[in-house]
Amino acid sequence: MKKAIELAILPEPPIFEEVAPVFLSDATMSQRKLSVLERMAAEEFDTLVIYADKEHGSNFEYLSGFLPRFEEGLLVLDKTGAATLILGNENLKLQAHSRIAAELVHYPQFSLPNQPMTGEKSLSSVFSSLRFKEKKKIGIIGWKMFTTHHEDPATLFDVPYFIVDAVKRAVTRTCHVVNAAYLLIGEKGSRSHNNANEIAHYEYGANLSSRCILSAMNAIEVGKKEAEIGAYLLAEGQMPSVVPIAASGKRFEFANLYPTHKRIALGDPFSMTIGYKGGLSSRTGFVVSEASQLPAEQQDYLERVVKPYYQAITTWLEAIRINQTGGEMYRLIEEVLPKKSYHWHLNPGHLVSDDEWMSSPIYADSLTPLESGMMFQVDIIPSVPEYTGVSAEECIALADQELRQELKADYPELWERITKRKEYLENYLNIQLSPDVLLLSNTVAYLRPFYLAKNQALRIKKSR
Repeated sequence: MKKAIELAILPEPPIFEEVAPVFLSDATMSQRKLSVLERMAAEEFDTLVIYADKEHGSNFEYLSGFLPRFEEGLLVLDKTGAATLILGNENLKLQAHSRIAAELVHYPQFSLPNQPMTGEKSLSSVFSSLRFKEKKKIGIIGWKMFTTHHEDPATLFDVPYFIVDAVKRAVTRTCHVVNAAYLLIGEKGSRSHNNANEIAHYEYGANLSSRCILSAMNAIEVGKKEAEIGAYLLAEGQMPSVVPIAASGKRFEFANLYPTHKRIALGDPFSMTIGYKGGLSSRTGFVVSEASQLPAEQQDYLERVVKPYYQAITTWLEAIRINQTGGEMYRLIEEVLPKKSYHWHLNPGHLVSDDEWMSSPIYADSLTPLESGMMFQVDIIPSVPEYTGVSAEECIALADQELRQELKADYPELWERITKRKEYLENYLNIQLSPDVLLLSNTVAYLRPFYLAKNQALRIKKSR
């Protein structure tokens, strides 16, 4: 049943400063490797070849603990557990710091252009030295799997051609070479579930992004430059998981994606996004203090776009729980925010990890159950013609009683933050959550559609 939504005077949600990063433990890294090996055995893979570059390295980093930064890299994992890192010039030193034991092969062609090619060899010869001719099934993992009805997803690869070609040159004709990304990010993927240590590790980024988005919202004033607001989105020297957005008025002029020195004007639409490992925070609204300052053609923006969107977000939050299927969540959002009227076209919610969008069990007719340890981005994107959009993306996790008890015992400060966030939603936004839901972001469901009305936000209106 739909609930009444109102714009009310509300205090800001609690924000947590001085939250230190939590490192992944040796036990967690060992469990990650074991999980991948178990998936390999279940699917009868002999070897995985896992690709990485700076933008597409999360599957590689899941096992190695690092990204190859500005070079490419490969992690070859054998079903016996033996691992080999194939790295270019400037990442050779990182093999000593790999979180799983791995042999090192120097492949200078992964280095930047015109660097020394000392020790140059063909990539197929490297694979041959790893006895690829003895393998019957090899999986290549880039950063995504393909879902298509027009081609065989197993034969589509999202890694550079020369790598795929080298693998095929090093194997026999009877060896099956397939896209195996689903082993890590698919419905039974190793990366789909997180233990207590991993949730604590990723909460650092979700806390940081939501802290930044609130600081940026508080800094918005007429006359300030986009770049001034953008500066609030960057913090603690961390690398964002997305391109930071601080965009006023008309976007993408000269195909530009980044904050500029454009000055914010009264009545401008304004969008902000920042993400770090573990979570992204995003907001869209108007630089006004009241509805009368909205553009003439969008005077009903609050009723036409914002409140229906907030209805969907709060419905999503109150409904999500362990053992619900992704298809049930999809149908629920279709009921409260019909696609034919609000034109959202992506998944209403997706998994998040080192990468901002890993994959999603929430899609039409999905039978995949939502399970303990999954981390989700609350992400629904309406698009109503002739109206500015709206967004309040944030990060949550699902946890059963056992996982909740483990978090409470092992990470008491984290548990206190989660508790205070939940109290804010229940006491001020009137949102009632399942015990399964853990809030990793500070600003979940905190939406100010009018940026200059800094003390006003949406909430569910209490029934009398």
